[in-house]
Amino acid sequence: MAASYISVPRDLTKVKSKVMFNLTKRQLICFSVAALFGVPSFFLIKQIASVSTAAIGMMVIMMPFFFLAMYEKNGQHLEVILGHLIEATFVRPRQRPYKTNNNYAALGRYKDAEEEIMEIVMYSYAMRPEKKAKGGDELDTLF
Repeated sequence: MAASYISVPRDLTKVKSKVMFNLTKRQLICFSVAALFGVPSFFLIKQIASVSTAAIGMMVIMMPFFFLAMYEKNGQHLEVILGHLIEATFVRPRQRPYKTNNNYAALGRYKDAEEEIMEIVMYSYAMRPEKKAKGGDELDTLF
């Protein structure tokens, strides 16, 4: 009697559940969409060109769907990789300037803003006629 071995992968995150015909749900959907677009295009192209040209046209139309179904790199599918590529190439700027966060400069901006606020408060307090008439120093009670 011969021993029967079942290979068990070491990384179980790479195991995908198969639905039908040893294909995943993603592969079944992509292959179905490819057939939905490819087969009618074959018959449409066959009416105006030869059979071999129609077959090549059908393959060209179906190929992106096959890539969507099968291609995977580092656990990311093709549309995720293409999204990252488009974002890096077109959306984000090519050169990102290096900017440091200087805490001392932030404290200086805070101090300048605080002084400017105090000047505005002092000016608005000095311009009030009712405060001038009393003659009292009520600014200390505000702060």
